[in-house]
Amino acid sequence: MRYDPEPSTSNGSEHVSNGSQHLLRQKSAITNGANGNTMPNGRTSPHRNGVPSSVARSSPRSFYGHDREEVTRLLIQGLDDLGYHGAADKLSEESGYEVESLAVAQFREAILQGDWEQAEVLLLGSEPPDGGGGVSIRNGDHRGLELVDGADREQLRFHLKTQKYLELLETKDLGRALLVLRQELRPLEQNRASELQHLSSLLGNVPDQVKNLARWDGARGQSRQLLLQELSRSIAPSVMIPQHRLAVLLYQVKQNQISHCLYHNPSSSPSLFADHKCDRSQFPLHTILELNENAGEVWAMEFSHDGRRLATSGKATDVLIYDTSVFQVLYRLTGHTKHVAYLAWSPDDSKLITCSHDQTARVWDAPSGQQILKIDHHAHPVTAAAWSPDGQSFVTGSLHGNHRLCLWSINGHPIYNWPISYRVQDCAISPNGKRMVVISSESQLVVYNFQTRDEAYCILLKSRMTCIKISRDSQYMLVNMADGEVHLIKIETAEIVRRFLGQQQGEFVIRSTFGGADQNLVISGSEDSRIYIWHKENATLIETLEGHQTPGCVNVVAWNPADPCMFASGGDDRKVRIWSKEDSDFLAKRRRRLEGKPSISPTGRGGNGPHSYEPSARIL
Repeated sequence: MRYDPEPSTSNGSEHVSNGSQHLLRQKSAITNGANGNTMPNGRTSPHRNGVPSSVARSSPRSFYGHDREEVTRLLIQGLDDLGYHGAADKLSEESGYEVESLAVAQFREAILQGDWEQAEVLLLGSEPPDGGGGVSIRNGDHRGLELVDGADREQLRFHLKTQKYLELLETKDLGRALLVLRQELRPLEQNRASELQHLSSLLGNVPDQVKNLARWDGARGQSRQLLLQELSRSIAPSVMIPQHRLAVLLYQVKQNQISHCLYHNPSSSPSLFADHKCDRSQFPLHTILELNENAGEVWAMEFSHDGRRLATSGKATDVLIYDTSVFQVLYRLTGHTKHVAYLAWSPDDSKLITCSHDQTARVWDAPSGQQILKIDHHAHPVTAAAWSPDGQSFVTGSLHGNHRLCLWSINGHPIYNWPISYRVQDCAISPNGKRMVVISSESQLVVYNFQTRDEAYCILLKSRMTCIKISRDSQYMLVNMADGEVHLIKIETAEIVRRFLGQQQGEFVIRSTFGGADQNLVISGSEDSRIYIWHKENATLIETLEGHQTPGCVNVVAWNPADPCMFASGGDDRKVRIWSKEDSDFLAKRRRRLEGKPSISPTGRGGNGPHSYEPSARIL
């Protein structure tokens, strides 16, 4: 296709870790230090960093190159996270270590119980420190918990006062709330003028309005837990271990192994019992089917989310929907009068939207193949569409006219028309519904807050962009550049995280996508008739595949979300190729399924009559 330049937990939970899981188990002991130095009945502790002298003498400080105290405290926290509280108590008793000090436990309790004065004293101290942080309880003088380097003490205090203020508004204690605003928050105004102005504007509202305007769920919701998590980021990790730290470390171990496994593509998580490495033979490198029904170049293609359907379109006017259990045509959708350059399945796969150069977008009922909606408000070719996560609305984009970027209800009623002057090349909405990303023919990349419709930011790139794809976790966007690069960009910061090189692109629209079981791959077609596959984490080019006829472009690729060992490619040769691993049992299953299918004629147009199948695929 040629590029056209024109978690829920209660606040009273007995087991809470950094606001989410467990409280320090309380023994009949007094803790005198950050790391849990304990002795029963308040006697002076001979322990150093929580280690009884006998244990300290008999146990080496190192555990296979790791600090024994750190490992033990992580194990205690991990056992609590797993629900093995008795085992955690036993390990704590035998080792002499605690997960955290009594001061930390008291700080957590103060936050969860809403004792803001006590929380502030425990966190920041009862009087300004003389230099340097640290936990020190001596004769009532408390210098606060040890903070990480660069921690903003005033910002921490501002967080505490804000929570206190909002809770007073929630209980309609307006007099005390006003005092907190004037006497406690106002002195912290430096560099926070807009935040204070917003807090002041909440005074005249009822509690439900306060929650809505502040985006805050109240004292009985998760707000205290979230506050504790936010504050804990500024506390030294040796004092207050980050929540679920052992699980996080194990996750990082797995991710590190995955990042070094070029052919990683399993549907299950790697085991911790052995080093992980995937076999190349289990990677989809072989064409198993060639679909020949498209009447023109293939420009757009997408598997349904459940993997049971594959829709294709392009230079011809019709759209094909394949049943992927046998890869025969289930429906041939007719109605467009010019090229169909784009298509997209609804989140529940019940509908398919198609965009055409005939200046219309059409919505089809997937089970029946019937057209249920036609959007004809655009005065120029419709280039892109994107569904909202709930499937109740969608966005269409066009190159020209008054309706270049529009939001429509599922019934075809206009909801919002963005006042833009640029021409929309492509658009996508993040799965979490927070962001919409639009690329223009003028090399602009624009990110919107999809919930408020406001523009978040706009950047101008040196090269033209041809398509965009957003990752399942809503964190990244994949952008094809006309200068032959594919960029992985972090949505919130616009940072280019990776550049994928090798494929050729300059004059035509090439659509890349994420691939693999957990989207750890990037795959793209190319103007040299090849398919390129990279490892997403390190941008290593894994494979360059040939199969489509030359000369000509591979315009589009699509990975089956239900089968990590299958993807499809479409090109100028009018063919759709289905790729899988060499020992795939798909063909045998396909033959068995076809034996049960009736012999039928190639109709199946727009759902007329029962489901119809066309002779379709050549087995390779």
